[in-house]
Amino acid sequence: MKVKEKSAPLSPDLEAAGRVLSIEAEALRALGDSLDDSFERAVDLLHAVTGRVVISGMGKSGHIGRKIAATMSSTGSPALFVHPGEASHGDLGMITQSDAVLCLSNSGNTNELADIIAFTRRFSIPLLAMVGRPTSSLGDAADVTLVLPTVPEACPMGLAPTTSTTMMLALGDALSVALLQRRGFSPDNFQVLHPGGSLGASLIKVSEIMHVGDELPVARPDTSMREALIVMTARSFGCVGVVDAAGDLLGIITDGDLRRHMDNDLLNRRAEEIMTRAPKTIRPGALAAEALGQMNATKISCLFVTEGRRPVGIIRVHDCLSAGVA
Repeated sequence: MKVKEKSAPLSPDLEAAGRVLSIEAEALRALGDSLDDSFERAVDLLHAVTGRVVISGMGKSGHIGRKIAATMSSTGSPALFVHPGEASHGDLGMITQSDAVLCLSNSGNTNELADIIAFTRRFSIPLLAMVGRPTSSLGDAADVTLVLPTVPEACPMGLAPTTSTTMMLALGDALSVALLQRRGFSPDNFQVLHPGGSLGASLIKVSEIMHVGDELPVARPDTSMREALIVMTARSFGCVGVVDAAGDLLGIITDGDLRRHMDNDLLNRRAEEIMTRAPKTIRPGALAAEALGQMNATKISCLFVTEGRRPVGIIRVHDCLSAGVA
């Protein structure tokens, strides 16, 4: 009988990491199960705001608040973070009656938030609370209160904010995504707010980087190959599109087509005799990443961009790579 080998015991570091992640995962499941109509009322409140969502919190809650403000701002809900200490010394002026305020506090009794809370009550500014206790000064004052479930902190002493801040972060993401859906926030909107980096590049459309107008290398079906080669050389795309009298794309002549017909009295033939019919095309509204993928898959270097059958542009692999699309 074969004896099963015992696995080596985990190191203290791995054991601690596993315990923390397990506790926080359980907390997020408990948070999901605890959601009720107060979450919907919170989304209603924030969706109705004509100004910004002003977020505040002290200590670790403040760090989470900054991230929530950044996420909301990038997904269609303008938001900013106001430090509660600075608010008491003039930064309350950053909050207007068109705004709503979201305050984060695990205890719900953070002294530094008192002036912001009083300011919202004095000027009838909607106040949303995210707290860890059902009854607290912040929760009692708020128009809508989101209460985190009672779960232990992952810190072995139960002191350092760990599980509680993880739940705040996740609940902030949930609010942001719910608002995104309410507002009908689209990939187009997302690209406007994320023009930089790989994320912005992944949302670039073909219409933004395609070549148009006089740059298009096109010829009629009865054009001689001598003339077609002149167009092909002048435009520097390595191809020429063949269009009919209505301007519809019938075919394409590429370097490969030239090589295949080199011995067949090429220069004295017409474009329609040499062209490859029904070439690959792409629509202007497609993502540039889709165009790049199509070109890579078919081993071609450029695509005509068409509306219906009419070419309105041309895009090359190089155009995509230059725009950071990969």
